[in-house]
Amino acid sequence: MPHPSSPSSRPPRGHRRAAVGVTALAASVATLLSTGALTPPPAAATTAAARPDSATADFLAQVRPRGAERVTAAVLDLDAPGRGTAVYGADTAYDTASIIKVDILAALLLDAQDAGRGLTAQERTRAEAMIERSDNAAADALWRSIGLAPGLEAANKRLGLTSTRGGPGARWGLTRTTASDQIRLLRAVFEPASGTSAGAGALTAQSRNYLRTLMSRVVDEQSWGVSVAARTAVELKNGWLQRTTTGLWDVNSIGRVTAGGHRYLVAVLSDGSTSMKDGVSLVERAARTAISSAATR
Repeated sequence: MPHPSSPSSRPPRGHRRAAVGVTALAASVATLLSTGALTPPPAAATTAAARPDSATADFLAQVRPRGAERVTAAVLDLDAPGRGTAVYGADTAYDTASIIKVDILAALLLDAQDAGRGLTAQERTRAEAMIERSDNAAADALWRSIGLAPGLEAANKRLGLTSTRGGPGARWGLTRTTASDQIRLLRAVFEPASGTSAGAGALTAQSRNYLRTLMSRVVDEQSWGVSVAARTAVELKNGWLQRTTTGLWDVNSIGRVTAGGHRYLVAVLSDGSTSMKDGVSLVERAARTAISSAATR
């Protein structure tokens, strides 16, 4: 949460000017530079780093975020081995809102695997409500069950996520993640664990199938988002949250879609929309554009 800016201070009246002439000052700066005590800022490098690559520039031009909106999309073509994940937009952290529920269930399944058991009837009831209907009370209970943020982060380390930090206390929706990390999570759910025993860190085939099945049964009114680019049935989870501090919306969508005969893992994260409707529209434009761009790489 941003801190209030401190007021700028003014020098006291009558502040004495430094009695150093221009020549002496230049000599002092030269000395500092020569000794390494003062290093000039790498202006050219900073400018280059801030400039988006052409793919991102094209993506943003087509998606057209407005006002305070930010959006990032990541896509992995499962039928084009070796291409890797394409990221469009700055791969910075966003609030997860309810997409974290996939991660919560993955962590719960890992815990059950470690204990050599299946989920209990109560855990299954909560998991199904949490994914299919995005039930928050079910998520609250399972968030506590996995050990809150420390439990989530321990599971994510095993699943290969590197940039996801659990929300404070009970506020799982304020977990922070990146689009590329969400692709790592989706890979853990949708791809076999090559070379890794399930007990050591990966989800078993049974656990992956259970998660995919729930993601394929999301209720119709929540089936927007990455599904906009699909020609067939999809597996997805969406998230939406209005921030009380700004009134603006976080809107996200992750999942697997099939388009043009290829299967894609897709993660679209956004914030800064003035309404949920605007956020959904932004996410869907981003999903469609990112998948189209990935198909022509």
